[in-house]
Amino acid sequence: MKAADKDGARELSALARLRDTLRKLYHGRTPAAFRFQLAAIIIDLAIIAFFIATPVIQESSSFPWLDYSVAALVAADMIARLLASNDMLRLLKQPASWIDAFILLTLLMPSALANLGFLRILRLWSLSRSGALWRYFEMRGLKKWREASHAVINLLTFLFVVTGFVYTFFFRTGAGLEGYVDALYFTVATVTTTGFGDIVLPGIAGKLTAIVTMIIGISLFVRLAQALFRPAKVFFPCPQCGLQRHEPDAVHCKACGHLLKIPDDGI
Repeated sequence: MKAADKDGARELSALARLRDTLRKLYHGRTPAAFRFQLAAIIIDLAIIAFFIATPVIQESSSFPWLDYSVAALVAADMIARLLASNDMLRLLKQPASWIDAFILLTLLMPSALANLGFLRILRLWSLSRSGALWRYFEMRGLKKWREASHAVINLLTFLFVVTGFVYTFFFRTGAGLEGYVDALYFTVATVTTTGFGDIVLPGIAGKLTAIVTMIIGISLFVRLAQALFRPAKVFFPCPQCGLQRHEPDAVHCKACGHLLKIPDDGI
């Protein structure tokens, strides 16, 4: 075998070992994998906190360095998840991957895409779809709260996205903490429909923003109420049609009739 062929084989072998290691860390259920996944979740939450605080700290001299450091973390996470995936093309087609790619773009071009920076908070929604997050919750016996948690995260994501939008396009002249708090106050008052008076958005664009915020906000509150008060269901993907939510004592899938074997808690 030629030297070049041997080097190529070694490189492929090293890549295969790297992918296998990342696959075990991202999708495994060993103690080491759970520690890695928990660390990744904590880093994600820190990144999301940075995104929320961006309007307040973006004028500081250290902000560009923080921005590019977060970009490096997001890029490293995206590459690692691709390498850990058994089907890269399928992963790239998922909305969470598109969101991460867009967030990375806003981090790499903060000046050109400054007006779209408020969409970075969608990383919170992306995190809520992470299998590792819910595997950790299942270990703590909190699986039944999954749907309610999704509803809360959806509502929080919407609140911060709208707050960022309102701040960017209506309160930028009051840059800093005061302007951001005004934007958050307006968003919460609009979503909860508790009334206005001291802070309103000017012009037709402001009225349309308030209308859209109220309509979507109310629907998210209804969704949250349903998740909290309707009978709990278990999450178990049907092997036939993929339906995930079933009654705890279901024997057959209500969508396709396939025989289910839902694990119980031994109670």
